[in-house]
Amino acid sequence: MDTNRKIREHISSMSDGELAKADIELAFAALHGADGELAWNTYHRIGDVLRAQATPELSDQFNARLAERLAAEPAPLRRPASTHARAETEPKPAIASTL
Repeated sequence: MDTNRKIREHISSMSDGELAKADIELAFAALHGADGELAWNTYHRIGDVLRAQATPELSDQFNARLAERLAAEPAPLRRPASTHARAETEPKPAIASTL
């Protein structure tokens, strides 16, 4: 098994309070690295979302910058519907019963 994956699993289990005592030292050591800290923060953010806990609100300046950037984006181009797609939406003729 990939060592980084195993460490992330340990950090995930520890953030859920389910890590075996034998693995706690390894998980704590991993938290001192950038990858471990990122994993810890990510798993806690995921847990917050799953528990529907509020996360810190973004600043008004962030919201304004995001809205400004979205407004500057070009509108997506719409492609004409393909012949196949149009054929699926057109009504199909009724088939006469031979009985």
